[in-house]
Amino acid sequence: MSDITLVGGGITGLLCARLFALAGASVTLIEKNQIGQESSWAGGGILLPLYPWRQADAISQLVIPSIEAYPKLSQALIDTTGIDPEYIVSGLLMNALPDLDKAHAWSNKHAIKTSLTSSEQRQQFPHINNASLYLPNIAQVRNPRLLKSLKQDLLQRGVKIIENCAIEKMTIKDNRIIKIASQTKILAVKQLVISAGAWTGKLWTQLLGKAEETPAKIFPVKGQMLIFDAPIGTLDTMVLENNRYLIPRRDGKILCGSTVEYADFDKTTSVQAKQSLVNFAHNLFPVLQSAPVIHHWSGLRPGTEQGIPYIDLHPEIQNLAINAGHFRNGFAMGPASAQLLYDLVTKQAPQINPTPYQLSAQH
Repeated sequence: MSDITLVGGGITGLLCARLFALAGASVTLIEKNQIGQESSWAGGGILLPLYPWRQADAISQLVIPSIEAYPKLSQALIDTTGIDPEYIVSGLLMNALPDLDKAHAWSNKHAIKTSLTSSEQRQQFPHINNASLYLPNIAQVRNPRLLKSLKQDLLQRGVKIIENCAIEKMTIKDNRIIKIASQTKILAVKQLVISAGAWTGKLWTQLLGKAEETPAKIFPVKGQMLIFDAPIGTLDTMVLENNRYLIPRRDGKILCGSTVEYADFDKTTSVQAKQSLVNFAHNLFPVLQSAPVIHHWSGLRPGTEQGIPYIDLHPEIQNLAINAGHFRNGFAMGPASAQLLYDLVTKQAPQINPTPYQLSAQH
């Protein structure tokens, strides 16, 4: 029986598992499909919320320490696994901001460097206007590569990873979970963490019952994305306009996203969404009119009402915790979210005020 068992193998579960493993705990990580193949794989990897000054301060409180942690985390993963997560400081150009003053105020508050757009950027993007802002130090990671390196790191640290295992039941005795079960496995648990992304709300109700007084109100939000095959050097910075963005990868490919669709657990892609994204990319960056689209996919983000995740210990069940509901910002909030969860479970003084992330808080 492991010291800690996590259900959900996306970026949140992987980062949490790594912290406990680094501390010497025995860890089991359970995933209903394959590790890191849901929302974490599907996203863009921008290490900043799209418009953080328009969102709750609780999100920034997790984002700032997280983005500061990434250079060290990325290098550590390269050193231990040889797999490069492609952490790149590519900068983020944001165009057409109606609230430029708020953007500057947020950046100043959190010591995020800003600069004017360059003449080269204005030539590249025909619609750039005075309501634009460039954040030169904002970075990205390549989601699939970071997830692959984290999984390999965990395996090398002795973490037990169980894939294709959908947990369906739990047994509670004296306000403690003593075991969880799938159709084919029964596992005894000491400490359980639910980090199942968009499926967390559904799983929480399934395991604890509809009478649960502290429900995890997490729901799926579909996002469709696509990628252009472009030569290396076609685009050197990330670009954001009206909630959609372009992200240049190291090999030249340019990712374009994304839609926001409330369609339950439906992951199908649509011709309409694809064309909408293509039109956006061609209009924003006309060079892409000659670049073919080589892949179009979707993922289900773990939505909450305000995009604030649940990171908390269950108020009654003594060995149950939750870390889920990061909406579009699982990567941007990941390291600090994992640290807060670790601090709560190990009864250490949290480095971040835990109140906004409690199950009883408004999300």
